[in-house]
Amino acid sequence: MKLLAKFNLILLVLFGAGLALISHYAHEFLTANARNQVLQQAELMIESARSTRDYTNEELKPLLQKAADEHTFVRQTVPAYAATVTFDRLRKNYPDYSYKEAALNPTNPRDRAVEWEADIINFFRNHPDQKTVVGDRDTPTGRSLYLAHPIPAPPPCLQCHSTPEKAPPSVIETYGTNNGFGWNPGEIVAAQIVSVPMTVPVQIADKAFKVLLVYLVVIFLITLIAIDAALVTIVIRPVRQLANRAERISQGEMDLPELKAGANDEIGDVTRSFNRMYLSLSKALKMLQE
Repeated sequence: MKLLAKFNLILLVLFGAGLALISHYAHEFLTANARNQVLQQAELMIESARSTRDYTNEELKPLLQKAADEHTFVRQTVPAYAATVTFDRLRKNYPDYSYKEAALNPTNPRDRAVEWEADIINFFRNHPDQKTVVGDRDTPTGRSLYLAHPIPAPPPCLQCHSTPEKAPPSVIETYGTNNGFGWNPGEIVAAQIVSVPMTVPVQIADKAFKVLLVYLVVIFLITLIAIDAALVTIVIRPVRQLANRAERISQGEMDLPELKAGANDEIGDVTRSFNRMYLSLSKALKMLQE
């Protein structure tokens, strides 16, 4: 096997081992980074929904209630409705994300928490210092990542959710008296939950991983070509010249010019030593012939 082939084989083995090691840790890092990226987007979405709730409750609700009579229910005055509608429009650009304001005892049965959502709400109730819950769960379509924030019952909400007697007639006419009552001030009654399939961060990580591998392979090939070119120029070509000159001398050609020593390195030293040996051999043969 030629020297260049041996050298390239060694580099390929080393690169393959390094690539396998890098691939393992890089994929784990990229997956964790993609998960954090998705959670950051989910956090922004929850904060956007919370801002919509506050804006609706503090500014829109008083104006809309003045414009409507007491027997007309205006759903646009409900903060949860405003936040949900806003998020639904946001989903046009983020179709994989879903948002729900899950409540244990909602006025609208559509917002009632299912089992796993109720567990999150109860966790917030039992741990009032916790403001965020992050986790993943199995769904019929695969693993899902979720981010949740608690929703306490502020005093303005108690106008509709304390007792049926205190609730506006429009609320009673729309939803009845069985749901959405009995809330207490500051009590955790619901949770903002943003869910996204785990396939989203996995796809982000896989895409970044493939790009990384392409870059690594391209860099390796460029490096290999550059090293091979340097090896041929600095080592292989001078050694071939030495081997060719030695072959010609062994066949009796003694009237050959000296080889150029080139750079002041090991190959140059060998070339200069070869020239001295050739000169000494030529003088010795001439003395024998005399």
